Amino acid sequence: MTAYGSQAMSTPLLRVLMRRPGDSLRKANSAEWHYGPGFDAEKAIRQHAQFSGLIERSGVEIIWMEDDGDGLADSMFTHDPSLMTDHGAVLLRMGKTLRASEPDLHEKAYAAAGVPVLGRITAPGTVEGGDCVWVDRYTLAIGRGVRTNQAGIDQLSAILKPIGVTVLGFDLPLWQGVEACLHLMSVISPLAEKLALVHAPLMPAALYMMLRERGYTLIHGSEKEFHESFGLNLNVLPTSPGHVIMVDGFPITKELMEAHGCVVETFEGDALCIACEGGPTCLTRPVLRR
Repeated sequence: MTAYGSQAMSTPLLRVLMRRPGDSLRKANSAEWHYGPGFDAEKAIRQHAQFSGLIERSGVEIIWMEDDGDGLADSMFTHDPSLMTDHGAVLLRMGKTLRASEPDLHEKAYAAAGVPVLGRITAPGTVEGGDCVWVDRYTLAIGRGVRTNQAGIDQLSAILKPIGVTVLGFDLPLWQGVEACLHLMSVISPLAEKLALVHAPLMPAALYMMLRERGYTLIHGSEKEFHESFGLNLNVLPTSPGHVIMVDGFPITKELMEAHGCVVETFEGDALCIACEGGPTCLTRPVLRR
């Protein structure tokens, strides 16, 4: 079986890169890392184990990176430091300064797992994986905002052009400020082919219209739950088309997806996801989808 390759968001997930939180999270200064009042490291670690259990039961192979106390508390959010393509990984450059060395962790993990590196974003460019959404196999939408800049988008476009991928940049609103995190994937979660959960009020209008023109069905998530969860009700991970994992506690959004034929699994994530500003998608870097 091919060990890597992914230019989609909801096809069957077969292999994923994850990092178990440990001492780096236990010793994290919550104010420095912009974690919320519900932050509880031990509870977050237990919740991560529950989440990873759901991943394993779905039949996905997990490539584990271990927390050796390096102080990189956010590195459990493996979605952001790299992007996978059918031709190998692209090592990104983080917009959050505290996360600057995380792409090096991914480079080592990919080397050990036999995954080639297609390219790397360098200064002054920044791109985070949470700003990248595959519209289809050959179209990548990128959110331009606090964490991803135009220089990074230009570099990624140049890296992906030889493999036939068109990169489209869309401006994101500032929303809650430069310290908070509004990624493109904060406002859209693909669930199946041409089916996505969205928070339309914060979506780039041009992206919204393009998806409609391309035949997408857009499920408008609960605005009330979006604000209650700081956007995490919308952070939904497909393990296969229409089979998704989300943080527990947002029944309106869950029912909306179920009404469109989705099977939804949940896990407790108040300390892990809500407090630390990252959901099930953020906690995973798909390495192989087919």
